[in-house]
Amino acid sequence: MSLKEYRSKRNFERTTEPKEESGKNQGNIYVIQKHAATHLHYDLRLEMDQVLKSWAIPKEPPVEFGVRRLAVQVEDHPVSYASFEGTIPEGEYGAGTVEIWDRGTYKLIDRKEDKLIVEIDGKKLRGSYVLVRLKDKKNWLFFKKK
Repeated sequence: MSLKEYRSKRNFERTTEPKEESGKNQGNIYVIQKHAATHLHYDLRLEMDQVLKSWAIPKEPPVEFGVRRLAVQVEDHPVSYASFEGTIPEGEYGAGTVEIWDRGTYKLIDRKEDKLIVEIDGKKLRGSYVLVRLKDKKNWLFFKKK
């Protein structure tokens, strides 16, 4: 998938966010970045199709069964973004501090157009998680499976 939208939103002369791919794709990267932008949120990223598929989660991600979170799908990010931490300058898209909240790997259990099931092996999130697309195509529910 193209990273055109990602690149179009950033001025790489001002931000230290990764511009191009660097390093080898691993195929199963999982990371959640805590992003203190205009509104604090968490960015869920799963490596798929040679990019990081990305969702913004407005509240802390669910660590236990029974908690459901809205996850708004955003543009794909380069795989090298998985290790990004730093401050995006004022006036730039996503201005604020980005830090890694959780990281690890995942195993894809099932992938359909409107549903993903993954087995996450992170430090904070562990177990089977589901992303289900809602009527508004960019909105998903993210929750831990029993």
